[in-house]
Amino acid sequence: MPPTHTPAPAQTHQGHPQRWLILGVICLAQLTVLLDNTVLNVAIPSLTRELGAGTADIQWMINAYSLVQSGLLLTAGSAADRYGRKKMLVAGLVLFGIGSVAAGLSHSTGQLIAARAGMGVGGALLLTTTLAVAMQIFTPDEQPKAIGVWSAVNALGFATGPLLGGFMLDHFWWGAIFLVNLPVVALGIVAVVALVPESKNPRGDRPDLLGALLSTIGMSALVYAIISGPEHGWASGRVMATAVGAVAVLALFAHWESRIPYPMLDLHFFRDRRFTGAVAGAVLITFGMGGALFLLTQHLQFVLGYGPLEAGLRTAPLALAVVALNFSGLSAKWTAKLGTPVSIALGMVLMSGGLVSIATLTAHGYVGTLLGLLLIGVGCAIANPAMAHAIMSAIPREKAGVGAGINGTLAEFGNGLGVAVLGAVLNSRFAALIPVAATSLPAALASAGSADERGRITDAFSSGLETSQLVGAVAVLLGGLLAAALLRRAEREDSAVAVSV
Repeated sequence: MPPTHTPAPAQTHQGHPQRWLILGVICLAQLTVLLDNTVLNVAIPSLTRELGAGTADIQWMINAYSLVQSGLLLTAGSAADRYGRKKMLVAGLVLFGIGSVAAGLSHSTGQLIAARAGMGVGGALLLTTTLAVAMQIFTPDEQPKAIGVWSAVNALGFATGPLLGGFMLDHFWWGAIFLVNLPVVALGIVAVVALVPESKNPRGDRPDLLGALLSTIGMSALVYAIISGPEHGWASGRVMATAVGAVAVLALFAHWESRIPYPMLDLHFFRDRRFTGAVAGAVLITFGMGGALFLLTQHLQFVLGYGPLEAGLRTAPLALAVVALNFSGLSAKWTAKLGTPVSIALGMVLMSGGLVSIATLTAHGYVGTLLGLLLIGVGCAIANPAMAHAIMSAIPREKAGVGAGINGTLAEFGNGLGVAVLGAVLNSRFAALIPVAATSLPAALASAGSADERGRITDAFSSGLETSQLVGAVAVLLGGLLAAALLRRAEREDSAVAVSV
């Protein structure tokens, strides 16, 4: 039985003297991972044309990276705690750079999916170590602001990814969107070696290799079942067998983690309602956001006819709102004034409203989309740092890498599941309205015999997008309410304990 954990002791030092410069360096490393995620979305039309990729292929290009990464994040965090966070940062950058070269030079969908899976290994090391290092070099009072900056860089990656991707696709072939990672990786390696201090847990746990294998297999099988549902039928033997297998493997993973003395995911963390509330919110927020934004980029390009660069410019207000509120420190001030539960609830209500605006008002012009993007941006700026800090503060400081691994796993798994589920909702709705033998919207349009038929196909795709966005909105709203309720209850219990003492 794993030992129970006590809260991390308060830091008495003043923080690392170069902590803000170091935060800039680790955020640069983080940016390489984020650029790769968002830059791929605007390349979807190019990949469907040049590689003949269908909807399921596109989803796997996105999910191969997310699922490998989410399966390895906990192990990567544990390795960083044990062997050194600086070493793992450098290793992650190197592996990510190698994967970027392989992706950029791919000649088939299979090669690109494999390269993306390889990049996920490097991405896992980067995502865990950046947040873990930030928690080590800042005092508790400064951690919310530092996490706000870290979250703003996530949004900056979302903003610059489509813009950079659109520019690259306008001037180069699609492979350039991966090769552009290389100068950022090189600069990141030099800066990390020169500036970032080494830190590790002297009592580091033994890596949980079987746990990593079980979690990766279980989550990959789960998303495969969801992606395959519309194509093969939800009740088909292939889909049902895969889904049952996924549940069985994930149950075995949980059983294994509860019995070993060095678990990758210590199930005792879930006894802390702060942790559980933030976990619930993180999964549902990324589920709704990841899937909905994946669909929005397709709507802007396939339905409204914008080019990649135009689509990137029109999604930028979301991220710019997050960057403005977090870099200015406004979101950290609001969270301190409102409290974590109210901040998370407010942020996710705003985000849900933004998704509804995009789903229902986009047909009336860009103003409805802009309103939705701004609402989502403000909501993200408030809710995301509050949830990340709630997760990290509920975990002992020496386990910062594992904590960052949990935070990253939730985000990546929620995002991958959101793309799969909302993509499946879109495909099911589209197939029901347009019963044609087509694997994607471009294929359906290519088979259309008249302008009227093309119009019906586009309308069916728009209807599927609207339904999917609304499903995402409900998921985000439920996540906010559930997380806020659990966090509020945890605060009341902590207050009661403090009074009794």
